[in-house]
Amino acid sequence: MTIHQYRVNVQWTGNLGQGTTSYRAYERNFEITHLDKEKILGSADPVYLGDKTRWNPEDLLVAAASACHKLWYLHLCAVNHICVLEYFDCAEGYMQDEGRGHITHIILKPQIKLALGSNKTLAETLHQQAHHECMIANSVNFPIECQPTFYD
Repeated sequence: MTIHQYRVNVQWTGNLGQGTTSYRAYERNFEITHLDKEKILGSADPVYLGDKTRWNPEDLLVAAASACHKLWYLHLCAVNHICVLEYFDCAEGYMQDEGRGHITHIILKPQIKLALGSNKTLAETLHQQAHHECMIANSVNFPIECQPTFYD
């Protein structure tokens, strides 16, 4: 068994001079950094006093699910001789907030353009295998649904 390690730094940058002396005394802003990658500016969801212009953990979770599925899907298409020309996903995540919030489900909605002559039926079914292989989908305790559409 191979173990892969993923290390990032998350630093809170929202101390306004009073620390967390009260719920409104601080910003929820943070930065995610890694030695070799661009910085990600994060915050809480605006509902929880976060900065709407920054990524929040819920956004990042939905993006991770979408990106992982896409990477597996493109790989599976390549090894099955299906040429994907464009791939755009408008993924949606849903959170239930009744005291302790939790993500209830994610819906991936990839829009895909295939090269002429590609096997569209196989291209559609490869989404099931991509879901099965996706490390993020295999790691969460809620469903991730995929609703692909194909266009010319």
